[in-house]
Amino acid sequence: MDEKILVQRAVTGDKEAFAGLYTRYKDSLYRYAFFKLGNDNDAQDALSDCIVAAYRSIGSLKNAATFSAWIFRILYRCCCAYVRDQIDQNARADIAALERVPTEDESRLSVEVQEALAQLDPLDRDIVLLSTVAGYNSRELSSILGIKAATIRSRLSRSLKKMRTFLE
Repeated sequence: MDEKILVQRAVTGDKEAFAGLYTRYKDSLYRYAFFKLGNDNDAQDALSDCIVAAYRSIGSLKNAATFSAWIFRILYRCCCAYVRDQIDQNARADIAALERVPTEDESRLSVEVQEALAQLDPLDRDIVLLSTVAGYNSRELSSILGIKAATIRSRLSRSLKKMRTFLE
């Protein structure tokens, strides 16, 4: 079924339509949460929070064409909230450990790429991951992150260059 129709039906309260949308997006949502948070349990928790929040507020979505950016914006906020909560709970813990890059087995990325990602600040890492893992363009990322598309493009370019330099 066409995504726009599913979104329109979900907005009117159709649970089956929302489930269909979840099925379409669950893998890319999970991948983003996993890379952002660093492990399966945290990613699953953030994804669950996102889906609950999206289900509760789907009725407020005004434009069916923006569903993808809308749900990733919810997930982004859930991940950020999760990180803030973890930092608050573990004030004495090493903050770097909370933002660790997943291991090679967890992420299926080479150790070198993980280290290159770790060189980026959190916002730039989000931009790279949302662009490369989730496949969003600068306009969509602008909507998700609330940053101008031109800024997204320049930050992405600089980040990828920094990663390339690190990997060489």
